[in-house]
Order: sequence, then C-alpha cells, then structure tokens
Amino acid sequence: MSRHRIGFWYRLAAVIAKPPLVVLFKRDWQGMENIPAEGGFITAVNHNSYLDPLSYAHYQYNSGRVPRFLAKAALFKGGFVGAVMRGTGQIPVYRESTDAATAFRAAVDAINRGECVAFYPEGTLTRDPDMWPMQGKTGAARVALLTKAPVIPVAQWGANEAMPPYAKEKKLRLFPRKTLRVKAGPPVDLSEFYGQEPTAEVLREVTDRIMRAVTDILAEVRDEPAPAEPYDHRKARAEQRRKTQQMQQRDTPPGRTQEDEGK
Repeated sequence: MSRHRIGFWYRLAAVIAKPPLVVLFKRDWQGMENIPAEGGFITAVNHNSYLDPLSYAHYQYNSGRVPRFLAKAALFKGGFVGAVMRGTGQIPVYRESTDAATAFRAAVDAINRGECVAFYPEGTLTRDPDMWPMQGKTGAARVALLTKAPVIPVAQWGANEAMPPYAKEKKLRLFPRKTLRVKAGPPVDLSEFYGQEPTAEVLREVTDRIMRAVTDILAEVRDEPAPAEPYDHRKARAEQRRKTQQMQQRDTPPGRTQEDEGK
C-alpha cells in the first residue's frame, strides 16, 4: 500500500503519537521486509502491555501498511477518540454477538479490500508469569481460513518494561530509556488447512500454529528459550481453585463443614 492511501485520520494520529514515542523510547525494529507490500493480510501480535498498540502501530505505520485493529465497540461511540477510531478504519467488535463469523465479517471485508487487520490472539494482556504468549483464541484462525490471506506473526517486547501488565500502580517507567523491540516473521504456512471444515479442532490447531510462530519470534527477540507449551489461564485458575479447596478441607476440623466454619 502506498502512503497516499493512509488517509487523513491515520496521519493525524501519527502526528500526535509519534513524537513522544520517538523522544521517550529507543527502537529495535526487525523483519519489516516480511510485511506484504500489496494485498490484504493478517498480523498476529503478542500482548504484554497497555502500550503495545502504540508500539506496534508505530512499527506498522512506518512500513507503509497501516493496521486495522479490532477494538471494543464502545470506543467508537463519540468524542475525539470515537472520531479517530472511525476515521482510521478500526474495526468494532460487538462482544454480545454469538456468531463468530458475523463478529469478524468486517475484518474479512477489510482483508478482501487489501487491508491489514491486526489481531491480538490472546484476547487480553498475557497472564503468563514470565510474560510469554498465552494460548490464543481462534478468531484470527477463523478469518485466516475464510480469506486465505497471509498471516504474519509479530513479536514485541519492551513496552512491558515501561508499563508492566497488571501492575498495582499504572505508572510509566520511562527512565532509563526503554527500547521498543518489534519483529515480524515470515507468513505462517496454513495451506494444509485450506478447504477443510473449520471445526473446533481445526481452528485450535491453526491457532496453536500461529501462536507458536509468534512465541518463537519472541524467543529470538528476548534471546532466551520459550516454554514448550503456552500458558493456559483457564487451567491455571482451575488448578488454583483446586489447591485452595484442598487447603480449606485440610484446615477444617473433623466433624465440621466449611459452612460451619463460616458461622
């Protein structure tokens, strides 16, 4: 995509956001040659800080291919933020929708028009204690199979050092100056899944392959080995509840129930 198609609103957002990013952060950008020059495509990005969208959008903007993010519909309703979201072509997600295909129809349409649609497949900030990507949700996989568009895995690191996820105090830690590291990898090969029925099993396999690619690139960025399996937050919570129940049962005296203890 040539830069003249970026549009007024995206340029305005860049004018506002880029100067502080340039001043406050160093940058280590790699793999921009893997961003397609033409045609629609998907990027799958890990998520470990509230600053991630700014860091990644800066990288992607400078590639000449601006991303269209999926964002909750409430952000589009009014005011300056709503105007920017609508003007830059971001994609509202109506979470009350029960039809996944319908919920991502706008993303499919954007890709078919030759746009880049960015997914955070984890769906939220990572809960992994060591900040590795969690098990992904299947939205990006579903759209990838519908469009057969290239899926570019993107890993980022550094924004989490300035604003760690789930910190008790949401303060920016700007000094010493942090480096925003972003690296795009080659497209994930999903050709063997094209034409298959998008069953839950197929979507899970496609999602796991995408997340594995993102995790492997993040391992390169971090220069350390990645875990063999992605963190599954639901399993971790279930295990924590199980341990809590066992401790409560162990601490309850014989002949009394936990309800008795609470009286």
